[in-house]
Amino acid sequence: MRLSVMGLIAGLAVVTAAVPVAAQRAAATTTAPSAHDKALSQQIAKRIADEPGFKVGAVDVKVEDGVVTLSGLVNTEADRARAEQLAQVDGVKRVHNNLHTEEDAKSGVKGTAGTAAEKSKNGAEKVGEKTKQGVSKTGEVITDGWITSRISAKFVNQDLLHDSNINVDTKDHVVTLHGTVLSEAGRRRAVALAKEVEGVHRVIDRITIGPKK
Repeated sequence: MRLSVMGLIAGLAVVTAAVPVAAQRAAATTTAPSAHDKALSQQIAKRIADEPGFKVGAVDVKVEDGVVTLSGLVNTEADRARAEQLAQVDGVKRVHNNLHTEEDAKSGVKGTAGTAAEKSKNGAEKVGEKTKQGVSKTGEVITDGWITSRISAKFVNQDLLHDSNINVDTKDHVVTLHGTVLSEAGRRRAVALAKEVEGVHRVIDRITIGPKK
């Protein structure tokens, strides 16, 4: 009888231990991007923004566990390839290049009638989307991704934001900033920079002041 009781206790201990482990694994899958991924995203966004002849903010950069995803609209296939090259920085495991080009849209007259009709339809949808979302002074479509990339690029090399950890989320042109900065002046600077970007309707400030986490 003693052996049965001990066996039951051991079984309960295993089940009890498994619950927090499972909870930790579930929580890990829903955590925000790591500081390393955010740093890579900002570094790549700045490299693209600083590239001569390259439209700033045209490329949306997302990094997850060292894997970079590029999306947006660029002028040529050469721009598409160049953006992928600029994304190849230390710490990047691989790059998913989902960029589209203006050349693709213009080539809609080629190919079969069905393909041309489909591209024409897509082109019309893009025009409608452009009208809805607005266009920047440089002729770029202002999407949520464009805004996020533009703000992230503006944060780079800002003295007041040194050693900060700010995450930028944009939905329907409403920007939410959350994370940490070292000072009140840094918090105000981050909010001001976000408000300067074209297409931003509102900035929600959820930044806290404290050491980088």
